[in-house]
Amino acid sequence: MIELKDVSKNYGRTTAIDRLDLSIAGSGIYCLLGRNGAGKTTLMKLLAGHIAASDGRIMVAGEVISPGHMSEKVNYVESGSPQLNMRIGELIEAACGLQENFDKDFALRMTERFKLNERKRYKQLSFGMKTMLTTIITLANTGEVLLLDEPTLGFDAIMREQFNNLLMESYAAHPRLIIVSTHLIDEFAKVTERFIIIDQGRILLEAHMDDMDEKAYTLSGHVKAVEPLLSGLNVIGKTQAGSVMAAHVYDRRVDVPEGVAIERMGLQDFFVKLVG
Repeated sequence: MIELKDVSKNYGRTTAIDRLDLSIAGSGIYCLLGRNGAGKTTLMKLLAGHIAASDGRIMVAGEVISPGHMSEKVNYVESGSPQLNMRIGELIEAACGLQENFDKDFALRMTERFKLNERKRYKQLSFGMKTMLTTIITLANTGEVLLLDEPTLGFDAIMREQFNNLLMESYAAHPRLIIVSTHLIDEFAKVTERFIIIDQGRILLEAHMDDMDEKAYTLSGHVKAVEPLLSGLNVIGKTQAGSVMAAHVYDRRVDVPEGVAIERMGLQDFFVKLVG
């Protein structure tokens, strides 16, 4: 489905994407994580063909992607993407006419669920509702690849929960590859199947959420009890206060003796330990 081979993107002397390799074979919901400036938006724009790579090859659904060849199978939406100042019903009709794979029934059901008045114009909506409308129109596109860049920006807690339900409903109706970049890591971990962590333009890790339950954990206890357990393990961080240590691990599980606690790490804690 997606293959990037030795891809780089430079802006003058700044390297945004650095000889990046990534392969995603099929459908699924992916969470793209990275600090500000890590290269998330640049990666999405490269996949969509909005910008050209400085080096390397990008293929999506069997097509070589570039600004001269933007695939109709890829739909990319940036946070805060504006719409024409039309009535909501007219925007949905226009999207249906322009997009071959548009699920109009889904779009209309969602506008009703989120109480979006079809007669209201786009500029009459709040920032959060503008984003929700754009998200609905985007999710109604059933093309093979969907890229969402910070789609819940401006949403309150209730709207974020609604977005997660909306995303799952859309995916259940039309399974495809959906990649979402977000800073609300633990909230989105509830719906994502896999995650990609990018840092300084390179992929640090691409894994299934099940790996978090099996391999990401913290060992805590007396230093003399914890240290011997760490031999041969991938330790991504340590904190120590006096004689007490907490070691953060991404590796196989180990049997712990009495006096040492083992606790699962959430995705957000794992991300912070890995790139912080």
